[in-house]
Amino acid sequence: MLDPKCLRENLDKAYEQLKKRGYELEIDKIQNLEKKRKTLQTETQELQSNRNKRSKEIGVSKAADKDITAMSAQMEKLNEDLESKKTKLKKLQEELQQIYDYIPNLPYDSVPSGVTEEDNLEIRRWGEIKKFDFKIKDHVELGEGLGLMDFAIAAKISGTRFVVLKGKLAQLQRALTQFMLDLHANTHGYQEVYVPYLVNAHSLYGTGNLPKFYSELFHISDTNYSLIPTAEVPITNLVRETIIESQDLPLKYVAHTPCFRSEAGSYGKDMHGMIRHHQFEKVELVQIVKPENSYDTLEELTSHAEAVLQKLNLPYRVIALCAGELGFASAKTYDLEVWLPGQNNYREISSCSNFEAFQARRMQARWRNPQTDKPELLHTLNGSGLAVGRTLIAIMENYQDKDGNIHIPEVLWGYMGGTKIIEKL
Repeated sequence: MLDPKCLRENLDKAYEQLKKRGYELEIDKIQNLEKKRKTLQTETQELQSNRNKRSKEIGVSKAADKDITAMSAQMEKLNEDLESKKTKLKKLQEELQQIYDYIPNLPYDSVPSGVTEEDNLEIRRWGEIKKFDFKIKDHVELGEGLGLMDFAIAAKISGTRFVVLKGKLAQLQRALTQFMLDLHANTHGYQEVYVPYLVNAHSLYGTGNLPKFYSELFHISDTNYSLIPTAEVPITNLVRETIIESQDLPLKYVAHTPCFRSEAGSYGKDMHGMIRHHQFEKVELVQIVKPENSYDTLEELTSHAEAVLQKLNLPYRVIALCAGELGFASAKTYDLEVWLPGQNNYREISSCSNFEAFQARRMQARWRNPQTDKPELLHTLNGSGLAVGRTLIAIMENYQDKDGNIHIPEVLWGYMGGTKIIEKL
């Protein structure tokens, strides 16, 4: 959430910044409501002050054994007026809060201008795209050809946008997960955490998923629980309503979790294969830092996600998202896109974002600045390190041979019990 005070004082500037995202800030409506709020707040404070004054007068008169009938009647009327003002003020504050809850983060100065995917900026590429001397198969043809990937049985069990992996392919997904966790925990210095897969509405509000993205979540009926869309939600909420001491920063967390998304509004998109499923696996990176360090941290976190692709020798590119493509809570985002031969295209495999204080304000996550000895809002960042299913797809398609076998990247041999190739038995 943006700072309401800063919005009130810099509405025109916020309007121009948000316009870069394609978001139209309702300036007139906000100014009108804020004017009414300010008036009501002043009137409420005056009534409270008047009530306190009259209460003391009644106390003095009562002690002097004077008749307080008229004064009590006036006090009753004063209380009625005060409660009426409080009710109106609360309603007005809720109306304003609802507007503020739907306002996205302001884009950082270095974010490219534009509102569509074509306006994104390629920053760099890594790796050589392999040339195949045979007809390339996509991951579906490869997986089904090996008898280790079954969409039909998953549809029978659950429905569309699910998959069953078997044998060595299931083991490869598990190997990838363990490899990523080991790399980030042992080399990059993240603390591994195990977190709940069910979270409450307060947690989803804190990371910006609610109220805007309610329809994209799986909710548990008659409870306050929802399935996590990403580990970002429970991990980032580890610091909700806390004050972190300066010497304890930065905090670096990594977790592997399943993720659950309804994919509302995406029907007909990426229906083929494993690209866009309701249930998928991710290894998530989260950093909680001092504000002055957050953009250096974004570069570091992105490099940690890139390291996974480099060790797997998978070609990729880094894309800086334009203002209009930024996620709701993000101030700046890099997407990592891996090369998929089966699609003859790069596809997103990780998003690394700096949210600045947007999530921290919602969560009241703060750190104690030793220079002022006062609590200040933290900056939060996260990124996939990586999406496991899409990494599996990338390995299958980039490491295939003419017979439809999958060769295992050397860095994973130990995780696969020495298996170097997955072939049909």
